[in-house]
Amino acid sequence: MNVLRHLRTWLPLCAVAVLSPSFTVLAQNTSHAAQSSKPTAEERDGQHDFDWDIGSWKVHVKRLVHPLTGSSTWVEYDGDDVVRKIWDGRANLGEVEWDGPTGHVELLTLRLYDPQAHKWSINVASSAAGTLGSPVVGEFKNGRGEFFDQETYNGKPILVRLGVSDITSNSCRFDQAFSTDGGKTWETNLTVTETRVRDKGEDKRESAH
Repeated sequence: MNVLRHLRTWLPLCAVAVLSPSFTVLAQNTSHAAQSSKPTAEERDGQHDFDWDIGSWKVHVKRLVHPLTGSSTWVEYDGDDVVRKIWDGRANLGEVEWDGPTGHVELLTLRLYDPQAHKWSINVASSAAGTLGSPVVGEFKNGRGEFFDQETYNGKPILVRLGVSDITSNSCRFDQAFSTDGGKTWETNLTVTETRVRDKGEDKRESAH
């Protein structure tokens, strides 16, 4: 799963990215990092950060119907997510489907690791749109992943944050939040909890032990 432009558009969210001066500086710094072949002491190799997510999952989704309006109305969905490893973990592809009050939703998630910038980008497409959206970019620190993008919502610039947390071998949590004050405060508008689907072979091997 994933800060998911086509998912945000479906929420809905305007699909126009807005670059502020701070994001321009971030883009410049990322460009400089890509030109350097010598990682600094602070940089880490995160190319296997999503290895835990490879496999099949049951998903439960909760979505805030009207973000940034003071609304407290949520809707819920249930579905499946199948994630496949690509390039020995430096990329992965997920197929997500769920059903709920608005009908059947199909999403494709593509995560790519940039070994020069030491960052992950998360790209999402919906079957309804048929194109990849602009990615959110970030990394994992202290067991939590955070990925950011800046967009517009109802004509106003906002920051979008996708969080990945509570990671175990059999479960995880994704959350999406919006900020209208440059990241000082956040309103969560989407949560996804996933539970791994265990194949029969795994159950038999554990029973043997």
